[in-house]
Amino acid sequence: MNDADPTAHSPTRRVHDRARHPRLARELATIRVMVAIHCHDLHGEDRDLCADCEQLMAYATRRLDRCVFGDDKPTCAKCKVHCYNAKMREGVRAVMRYAGPKMLLRHPVLAIAHIIDGQRPTPELTTRKGAAPEAVVGDATHEREP
Repeated sequence: MNDADPTAHSPTRRVHDRARHPRLARELATIRVMVAIHCHDLHGEDRDLCADCEQLMAYATRRLDRCVFGDDKPTCAKCKVHCYNAKMREGVRAVMRYAGPKMLLRHPVLAIAHIIDGQRPTPELTTRKGAAPEAVVGDATHEREP
């Protein structure tokens, strides 16, 4: 994978495997639909995503695939580990602010599942023996991307 090119991405390990990781696959489907709504309505793209939205979607897919919580992942708003860089985090916030209210009408099943997921308890981040939780967030167990 080329770290200099934010649009380049390797095949994901978990998020596309609905049978083994249904929660992650549903999270991916939800963010994909929200980005598509945002891009279609605001950027005028009918079929494919514009370059910026495609880059955001590729980044979100990698972050979701590498989530330290796996299928126990809370919704991002409740997560104790914020793995998105500032630019991408703001992009996802803009997408969610715009597309979130539209989800109940356009994709009610995903919207209701996301609301229910938001009620789940936030799991604790497990630490290595003797390490403080803050030390685990910044080390190699939770990669940050530019």
